[in-house]
Amino acid sequence: MRILGLDVGEKRIGVAISDPLGWTAQGLTTIQRSNSELEDIETVLEIVKKYQVTSIVVGLPRNMNGTYGPQTEYIKNFAEKLAQKTQVKIDFWDERLTTVAAERALLEADLSRKRRKKVVDKVAAVVILQNYLDCKSRIIQN
Repeated sequence: MRILGLDVGEKRIGVAISDPLGWTAQGLTTIQRSNSELEDIETVLEIVKKYQVTSIVVGLPRNMNGTYGPQTEYIKNFAEKLAQKTQVKIDFWDERLTTVAAERALLEADLSRKRRKKVVDKVAAVVILQNYLDCKSRIIQN
């Protein structure tokens, strides 16, 4: 029961995967966006197949007041196209401050600016997915 976490951006897609029990999220990769959205979707689908993913969590940008951000339509469109190509369930997760949290963690790890830029999207995907897993865990426990 692996869950894939995606932090979809215009330049990169951060990718995280859960452990088989769905307890923890690990950074998997960062996909450099190509000129073809279909090619990017195919890359995600290869990961879905390779790891036998049962569901996908896509970070959805919201403003601090809860309204949707300007990238929301872009990301929903990407997720809709992804959903048309797979039978895997897709959920959205509030990604407010995930990039900030990722940047902070990378700064604390004393990574250079160049290295942070390469991994920040992957770490943001980990934060999105781990928050989702933690929420699901709390629901099951109650």
